[in-house]
Amino acid sequence: MKTRNSRISPSEITPREIFMNRRKFMVGAAAAGVGLAAAGSVLGAFGPEKKVMAANTLQTVPSQWNGKGLQETSFYDITHYNNFYEFGTSKSDPSKYAWKLKTEPWTVEVDGLVHKKKTFDMDALMKLSPLEDRVYRFRCVEAWAMVIPWVGYSLSKLIDAVQPLSSARYVEFVSVDRPSQEPGIMNVSIPWPYREGLRMDEAMHPLTLLTVGLYGQVLPNQDGAPVRIVVPWKYGFKSPKSIVKIRFVKNQPQTTWSLIAPSEYGFYSNVNPNVDRVQWSQKTQRVIGAPIWKQLEPTLMFNGYGDQVASLYKGMNLSRYY
Repeated sequence: MKTRNSRISPSEITPREIFMNRRKFMVGAAAAGVGLAAAGSVLGAFGPEKKVMAANTLQTVPSQWNGKGLQETSFYDITHYNNFYEFGTSKSDPSKYAWKLKTEPWTVEVDGLVHKKKTFDMDALMKLSPLEDRVYRFRCVEAWAMVIPWVGYSLSKLIDAVQPLSSARYVEFVSVDRPSQEPGIMNVSIPWPYREGLRMDEAMHPLTLLTVGLYGQVLPNQDGAPVRIVVPWKYGFKSPKSIVKIRFVKNQPQTTWSLIAPSEYGFYSNVNPNVDRVQWSQKTQRVIGAPIWKQLEPTLMFNGYGDQVASLYKGMNLSRYY
């Protein structure tokens, strides 16, 4: 057995999130008189029978953001083909072992360069904004692709609530680190806990979601329960799961994969088909769940969200700042 401090080679690194679903996605509106606090009470539960209760009025999602016309992946693939190294490196490990993670109670600590340091429980997170239903064309490292109907709201709602200082230029995310509940932590040579980061304008973009569910259900444990970040124009490892801390900082934070293999995984990690990795090209991607004759398709710059996010990187060399 590998120890917690042993290392793996970059060739062993595989994509984190690989999702799609074929069933039609509906978020149930809460019945009259049912508020957001009631919605939060089910978030820690695990299992497809649990539904996310949304606000009485769901916000409308612009058509250019909602993946219209894209076929969603099966719920089975979403919950049985995952990268979540805290539970093991095999794609099937999270579905086997993630049930061990206890998601109730759960808190997210927010600190650093903010006027209002806070610790949110799930009820408090749900009160920040009505939930929105969004379907994303989501691509991952190593040319895998899925379409996922996420349930969540813009991370900017939480950022506004804690009032960052003007000196805060980046946001760091830290995932849960519980070796007794996450068997992969003792077997995978990663500097735990898992850490990711975004520049402030990226974190404030309305497409960056604080996510609590998919397919109108609470997040299954293997998909990042009870709360995660989704950044759809970046590769999957930029969307940290099961987060317990958010920190606002002045300097660019160190992130897990850029520490392990900086030549392969840069801080920005925008989907850019023009930048090849050492071991593979990113010009095409395989669509999980598609018929064999439709599985390979061209990779789109910024994952198809260029109209919305390209302005964030105006003047930057995206081959250098990959």
